[in-house]
Amino acid sequence: MVAFFNSIYFHLKTYNKTNFFKHTFCEFNQIDDFEFPKNTNYKSKSESMYFYTHEGIYRKSNHWGRVANCRWKLIANDNYKNQQIVIGFAKWSNFYSINSSEKNFFIDVDFKKKSVKLQPKKENTTNYLFSFSEAQKRIKQITHLFKDDKWAKYFDDDIEIIRKNIISEFINSDKTLQEIKLSHK
Repeated sequence: MVAFFNSIYFHLKTYNKTNFFKHTFCEFNQIDDFEFPKNTNYKSKSESMYFYTHEGIYRKSNHWGRVANCRWKLIANDNYKNQQIVIGFAKWSNFYSINSSEKNFFIDVDFKKKSVKLQPKKENTTNYLFSFSEAQKRIKQITHLFKDDKWAKYFDDDIEIIRKNIISEFINSDKTLQEIKLSHK
């Protein structure tokens, strides 16, 4: 019964050709072996083309990222260049609402590369979840923690240790950055 309830809870909103373009986040995978049909389902003012299937959507475009009121990322092949026309595919289940209340995202940090990115929740995730706007705010603050060391001069520990401890707590709680910094002094 619990597994059934969890699967219902996880998929509260179902996306399809009628609503995928309304305030969503999605990661499209670049597809090199798909021939776009002449009878596309939709062509935008910016010349992007869309083809719907039962499983998902193909998008042919030269721009990704902020698309109208959506945030669509392209997981590109190594030879991809910005502004190049490519075809991406996403399953309907890969679309997530970016409205202000749903907690659909977690923050992924690579401490070695000093990089941070937003990730959509996975079905069995144990990561702390945030709304899209809250995750974006936190990512901006984490990026600052990686770029600037001035904030760390008030701490006794090594900068890399304190940075990792503070950021780890920040992405795994609802505490503010200031609260966390004060607790580590």
